[in-house]
Amino acid sequence: MNRPQCCLRASVAIFGLVLGAAAVTSGCASNPSQPHTIRDPQANFSAFKTFGWAAEQSTQATGQPVSIVDSTIRAAITDELKRKGYEEAAASTKPDVVLNYETGKAEKVKSSPFRIGVGVGGYGSSGGAAAGVSSSGVKNVIEGALILRVIDPARNAEVWNGSVSRELGKGSVDMGLVQSAVADLLRDFPARAGPPQ
Repeated sequence: MNRPQCCLRASVAIFGLVLGAAAVTSGCASNPSQPHTIRDPQANFSAFKTFGWAAEQSTQATGQPVSIVDSTIRAAITDELKRKGYEEAAASTKPDVVLNYETGKAEKVKSSPFRIGVGVGGYGSSGGAAAGVSSSGVKNVIEGALILRVIDPARNAEVWNGSVSRELGKGSVDMGLVQSAVADLLRDFPARAGPPQ
């Protein structure tokens, strides 16, 4: 057997091994959980133009200061709804829909998947390949959840409900993570017809 054919067969075998390992590891990749949403089929979202916060979450009603995390959540929700064509109601007016959100966190057990790693040697007379395997493990993580309820005050009925969760890092809350989670949460929220006001 001459060297070019030998190298070609070795390259094909290594390429097949790499593809197989990629298929295994991609199936085990950890992605953020998808949001869960539900919409009232009777709700006429085209009639809604403005939104406001529930009285129990209003700083004027409670007299309590808004935390940095709450401020970030509200700003992210406001930005996403404005992007979809809605307006925040002025303080002295009644909004078309009222927003009420809750947050929470819990400790959960997370398992890391079985992984395969493949390495290929440089160009040379004999070439080479190596494979490594890591075993699965278990660790405790903190998961934060955000639940958003949208209420039509005219009907006193919930018209949309959504929840999203994310794994939280140690220490303070990552504001970028909050904004990303809110964007995912409101991705399926009905947009108003026409460009944002």
